[in-house]
Amino acid sequence: MVIGLTYGMLDFTWGCSIMIVLSFSGGTVMEKQTFESDGRTATLYKSEEANRPFILLNNYEGDGSFVVEAMEEIDPPACNLLVVGDLKWNHDMTPWYCPPLTEKDTPCTGGADDYLNLLLTEIMPRAMQHIEGTPSFTGIAGYSLAGLFAVYATFQSDVFDRVASISGSLWFPDFREYVLSHQMKKQPEKMYFSLGDKEAKTRNRYLKAVQNNTEEIAEHCIQLGINVTWELNPGNHFRDAALRSAKGIKAILE
Repeated sequence: MVIGLTYGMLDFTWGCSIMIVLSFSGGTVMEKQTFESDGRTATLYKSEEANRPFILLNNYEGDGSFVVEAMEEIDPPACNLLVVGDLKWNHDMTPWYCPPLTEKDTPCTGGADDYLNLLLTEIMPRAMQHIEGTPSFTGIAGYSLAGLFAVYATFQSDVFDRVASISGSLWFPDFREYVLSHQMKKQPEKMYFSLGDKEAKTRNRYLKAVQNNTEEIAEHCIQLGINVTWELNPGNHFRDAALRSAKGIKAILE
């Protein structure tokens, strides 16, 4: 089954609307709007320019303001950025079950398909009704498990033209094998992969595979003819998360 965006006349209430100024490409006025959907908080940073790209960023919690501030510092092309936060992280972002990584951890419960359906039938159409013009392309970005989800979404939907998996959890059991043996519903124009250079330096039997898996998946995408950027950043999984996210978004905007 291919999941696509559902458009129509939707009746909904936005939580708030304020004007903020960001220096994207020389100083762009953006309008920040928020709304709730099934317990998730969606924040749209709307470009004043028509027909700018639409980028979806799944975020663990909050409105993505730290990522937006980091984007301001590196000056990417203007875009409409939709940040969805307050997620059921280990459920929404994972394609299937994974046991806890440690004794104190919680399992991943494989709710990605249901969450993707919520995105494409409700959250994204709501946001797109409030942007100027028609997006020149649609991208998806995410950090950690959200980076895993970003790649997985290309196998379940034909919506996303560009993908950024930033410090993506491509260690996830059986995911490398899934990517190598399945066909994307729509082959992206560009894909960006990144990791910290210390992320694979662990004794955990799952996590230590992350760099090898990421490199194999990136190479597979190159062989498919996709324009792929693979970047290794200094540090572990938690270092410079906002800046890394901003760099990944910029890479798929350019």
